[in-house]
Amino acid sequence: MPVVKTVELPLTRQEDVVAVRQRTRSLGVEIGLTIVDQTKIVTAASELARNTVIHGGGGKATIEIVKEASKQGLRLTFEDCGPGIPDLERAMQDGYTSGAGLGLGLGGSKRLCNDFAIESKVGKGTRVTIARWKA
Repeated sequence: MPVVKTVELPLTRQEDVVAVRQRTRSLGVEIGLTIVDQTKIVTAASELARNTVIHGGGGKATIEIVKEASKQGLRLTFEDCGPGIPDLERAMQDGYTSGAGLGLGLGGSKRLCNDFAIESKVGKGTRVTIARWKA
């Protein structure tokens, strides 16, 4: 899948989550995502960036403008070298939380995106990749 533009941002503190939100929105505007699609991808990005900082101990976000056949979209990858997720199936269920949250993070993020993939290894870290395509 051809990548048109790539932006990498560190995720080590709460302020970095704001930077990811802002950059995701600006790139969404750049490719012409509707306000609804912008809101969905920014909301998912915010949740996943926050998870990277809080649960993953920090990492990075890669935001890409991508093209596939005749469509264009945003693909975001969140990576950390944290403790990993021991039970991915359970973590994807609404209501599951490893902290004080509502437990809507991973499942909610998946519902907000067109594409969602997660890889996690205990003791090695987690990588979540999402995409939202321009309608």
